[in-house]
Amino acid sequence: MKIFGMRHRFWAGLFLILVLSACASKRLEGVRSEVGVSDESVEVQKRASIRMQLAIGYYQQAQHKVALEEIRQALLISPDLVDAYDVRALIFMDMGEKQLAEDNFLHALKLAPNNSDILNNYGWFLCQNGREKQGLAYLERVLKDPVYPTVAKVLNNAGLCSLRIKDAPSAERYFMQGFREEPGNPSINANIAKILHDRGEFAQARFYINRVIKSEVMAADVLWLAIKIERQLGDEAAVSGLSTQLRRRHPSSREYILFQRGAFNE
Repeated sequence: MKIFGMRHRFWAGLFLILVLSACASKRLEGVRSEVGVSDESVEVQKRASIRMQLAIGYYQQAQHKVALEEIRQALLISPDLVDAYDVRALIFMDMGEKQLAEDNFLHALKLAPNNSDILNNYGWFLCQNGREKQGLAYLERVLKDPVYPTVAKVLNNAGLCSLRIKDAPSAERYFMQGFREEPGNPSINANIAKILHDRGEFAQARFYINRVIKSEVMAADVLWLAIKIERQLGDEAAVSGLSTQLRRRHPSSREYILFQRGAFNE
């Protein structure tokens, strides 16, 4: 079953990065007010934070080796910097270094056992590596955090994780809860549309996939799903328009090749 989840670097990594970038300055602003914190300690944290911001920037550009060096420098300055271990784990995930990724996630959780960002990232790591039930347990812990700011992303991760173990009812429950939290989330809408399409509920599937199309998220898999839905509903004009977009935007994609072959059921 095709599942619509932006790659890990977006779902887990990018929103963490945005949070880290925003939080770093806030932590430094408040640190002087803490009892017993010296100017020297503030300066150390500031230097470590600068290194982390550089690392995050390089990570966003997929310059993994440079990002890892910046994290190494940050940890030389501040060995217990939780964010450094978390981001380093994400980088190792991207690089396919599973054991190194897990080692860093576990060290980050040792330092901050209830950090919801780390719990989400580690949970998604487990889901991607054949340990879905364990991963879902970590994601559920995040969902119990009443102040976590990006609940819809965690719900989408949980839905995708459930699909990996062929638990479609749980996946649908997570996706629908995510829709209620963030109705405009394109990945959630596409995943709901896919579940409904596979169940033969094409009119309902159209409602959700149109929300993705209207948001201008024109990935090949999204367009292909929209084409298949409209074909089932007999709207030839919609099929023609969507297939034109698929050809123009993704002429070399697997989805366009399937369309040319008429392989609508593959």
